[in-house]
Amino acid sequence: MQAIKKIIPFIANRYFIACLAFVLWMLFFDQRNFFLQRDRAAELEKLEQAKGYYEKEISTTQEQLNNLQSNPGAVEKYARERYLLRREGEEVYLFEDTFATKAEQKK
Repeated sequence: MQAIKKIIPFIANRYFIACLAFVLWMLFFDQRNFFLQRDRAAELEKLEQAKGYYEKEISTTQEQLNNLQSNPGAVEKYARERYLLRREGEEVYLFEDTFATKAEQKK
């Protein structure tokens, strides 16, 4: 009982009530409330990860482009692998990776 009598004046203090109202307003009712900020921070983290992935892909593609521009043998290799081009009189055999296709079918 003594503890409650000591707490009541503290809770009834106008500065405490004003601070509590401010905190509640900022947490729930403000345009930039706590929960919205938390969601935006998670979205920002995902976007930064995607940015890192795309930067890595761009650098890989840049390296391939530089290789293709400087090495004529690389152009032929790229055309054969990517577009299945062949020289006249050649036969091209395509092998399917059955292990990878079975794993994809199980998913």
